[in-house]
Amino acid sequence: MKPTTPGKRGTVAAALMLAMGLAALDSTIVSTAVPQIVGDLGGFSALSWLFSGYLLAVTVSLPVYGKLSDTFGRKPVLIVGAALFLLGSLLCAGAWNMAALIAFRVVQGLGGGALQGTVQTLAADLYPLAERPKIQARLSTVWAVSAIAGPALGGVLAAYADWRWIFLVNLPVGSVALWLIVRHLHESDRRSAARPSVDWAGALAVFACGGVLLTALVQGGVAWPWWSAPSLALFATGLALAALVVVVERRAREPIMPGWVWRSRTIAAVNLALGALGLVTVAPSLVLPTYAQSVLGLGPVAAGFVLSVWTLSWPISSALSRHVYGRIGIRNTGMLGIGAAALILFAFPFLPYPGQVWQPVALMLLLGAALGLFSLPLMVGVQSTVGWSKRGTATASILFCRQTGQTVGASVFGAIVNGVLAARLGGASDLDSVTRAIDAGTSPEGVRRAVSDAVHAVYLGAGCAAALAFLVLLFLAPRRFPVLTE
Repeated sequence: MKPTTPGKRGTVAAALMLAMGLAALDSTIVSTAVPQIVGDLGGFSALSWLFSGYLLAVTVSLPVYGKLSDTFGRKPVLIVGAALFLLGSLLCAGAWNMAALIAFRVVQGLGGGALQGTVQTLAADLYPLAERPKIQARLSTVWAVSAIAGPALGGVLAAYADWRWIFLVNLPVGSVALWLIVRHLHESDRRSAARPSVDWAGALAVFACGGVLLTALVQGGVAWPWWSAPSLALFATGLALAALVVVVERRAREPIMPGWVWRSRTIAAVNLALGALGLVTVAPSLVLPTYAQSVLGLGPVAAGFVLSVWTLSWPISSALSRHVYGRIGIRNTGMLGIGAAALILFAFPFLPYPGQVWQPVALMLLLGAALGLFSLPLMVGVQSTVGWSKRGTATASILFCRQTGQTVGASVFGAIVNGVLAARLGGASDLDSVTRAIDAGTSPEGVRRAVSDAVHAVYLGAGCAAALAFLVLLFLAPRRFPVLTE
């Protein structure tokens, strides 16, 4: 196969952006159509799995697809992933009950894992180091726009058409992306004469271990108490499977999760730092809309805007970050970004009560700019320290750690919020009951104060996670990333 020519990079980049948009959109578009879905299919008690199933499938499949893309090439993995995502979308549109819809969302997530990891890897394959921030910033912009547009589009389709169109709209967009990839993406033939070895046993072990542990984190404190028998059984099973993964991967000739990922000082430090980023990013998403409605007295749409403003500054900062790390280096740029993010998060509890709307908006704009300066240089840095045959695995490890951090953050911060609310309001008060009170138009002063305290606690926790990421880069990451000569 001949490599993709520079003249066709723009076409392939457009296909990658479409594919990334699909994966990002399906993380948010379902949320506003929940009443219509439950009204049609029932199964309210299993509703959380509509989101958790997709998230789990994406997360646990990332390492597998990363290794497969290094073994067989990006194009076949991306084609299979896109086809699987479209199949899952079609099946979701035809679901006859909640159990079927959840199962088909898992199929969608298995395709979404291939889309997320392979798109990020291909962006590094197609563009040299100097141009990578531009394409990564475009992908960040697609993700940001999808995060904002997803709930609105889902609400419109559910209200004026049918909730099944939420999944059917993926088909024409995904088909165009798939056709562009098949037609215009050409990779150099890098296969060796030896028959490629695939560690299927390791893939199954990684998938099972990740699925069990993430299920324990997602459902713990929600479906059952943290110290209950189901939680303890899941964590014990997950730890046993983790030990099995270590044994299987040590014996494999081409392991799915090779040891060099964690033996590399650069990759290990970035993985840990971006795992902490997962905690940082989930904190505002979890509590800020409720804070904006309860404490600031905003409506749902305006509250969504308060949260979404950081998606405006993040891609801009990412695009400009190359000028910064070109001068002071990748590690120092990452430390500058996450250090500023920590200060911004620690500043949130000092906002006056109840305060003005522009105050949290300004902090979120600054936070987005800081995180753009932190995340993209580290991603580009890691991708530039490994060759083609390791880039898919390295990229997938970064995305896996970040997704896992988000899952851990949702569990930890959810427990913090519920704990603070219960302490302030008494009884078994939690964020869900407060949200229902807000929707019903009843938000007394005591509830507003309690929500404010809970949000402050979450932001302090996120600030500690950002400070931890700063220390990881300071003490573990090399002063200069060992970037390969292209």
